[in-house]
Amino acid sequence: MSRAPVDVLIRRVDPDVPLPSYGHPGDAGADLVTTRACELAPGERTVLPTGVSIALPDGYAAFVHPRSGLAARCGLALVNAPGTVDAGYRGEIKVIVVNLDPRESVRFERFDRIAQLVVQQVEKVRFHEVAELPGSARAAGGFGSTGGHAAVGPAAGVSVAGGPVGGSVDDATGGNSYASVVVDREGQ
Repeated sequence: MSRAPVDVLIRRVDPDVPLPSYGHPGDAGADLVTTRACELAPGERTVLPTGVSIALPDGYAAFVHPRSGLAARCGLALVNAPGTVDAGYRGEIKVIVVNLDPRESVRFERFDRIAQLVVQQVEKVRFHEVAELPGSARAAGGFGSTGGHAAVGPAAGVSVAGGPVGGSVDDATGGNSYASVVVDREGQ
């Protein structure tokens, strides 16, 4: 059983831009295009305009997701994936892209598809501060805590990225040897 579509008001910032559309029946994301041609060298990032702005109903948000084909073929990623478009935002939707390919540039022409927009209902919550949280089977196990991959960090007792010896690898770095933001800030 399918639900009725959610009505979303949209304005073309660029009068020639095609409206976001779904590629196939049942797709979750509507394609967003760029209105600006550009070329990204390896490692470069930029903000690409989409030529549209929207007004979402209260209780909804839109999320800008990467396109899997661009990621697989070109190494293109979104820096803040998914990007969040709040219900109250009325500006042009823009997409922060980065070329992760180590050797090849990525080129965009006007109206190339660059991302997809997924609209979802979101819940408002009330936060209640407590001294302790109730227990659970997972407890504080975070990044990589279930294992299953060779890249999941070293054994306990190894200091990683400024983390404590004998502490959890997850506490220090999330299960890998990347420096934490705190370590970055301390190094500035």
